[in-house]
Amino acid sequence: MTEIIAYQPTDLDTILEITRRAWEPVFPLMHEDIPDYVYDAFYPNGWRERQLADVEAVCRDNETDLWIARSGGVASGFLGLREHPADSMGEIYIIAVDPNFQREGVSKALMEFAFVWMRKRDLKMAFVETGGDRGHAPARASYESAGFERYPVARYFKKM
Repeated sequence: MTEIIAYQPTDLDTILEITRRAWEPVFPLMHEDIPDYVYDAFYPNGWRERQLADVEAVCRDNETDLWIARSGGVASGFLGLREHPADSMGEIYIIAVDPNFQREGVSKALMEFAFVWMRKRDLKMAFVETGGDRGHAPARASYESAGFERYPVARYFKKM
């Protein structure tokens, strides 16, 4: 069973370790699927440095409610939620599951927790965003299995 508890600043190293492990298989496939100049612009020093810095910034901001999933007493994933009252929308801003716990219901438990969190705030819809590349295919499948519908969006880049 997965238990979900509030993030504490002492959990930062745990979150960063899950981040490293969870995104390790994602970024190489993403790199293959997008132009080098785009990848290199976003990750000039490699994906780890940027991703870890971004996640650490989320852990320190006041906009995101953070939660840790524990399975068998071990940190198995984390979740960051944001509220957008003007749109009556809750956002799963970040979600990650340690590879050792993937396909064991942790993502589902985190998303169900998020939906309860949003309903308590009387929000009318949930939002999550992810990449369209092969590396993010498991995330898309997870969101779709939770009932999310894909919103058509196009993002274009041009090398200058």
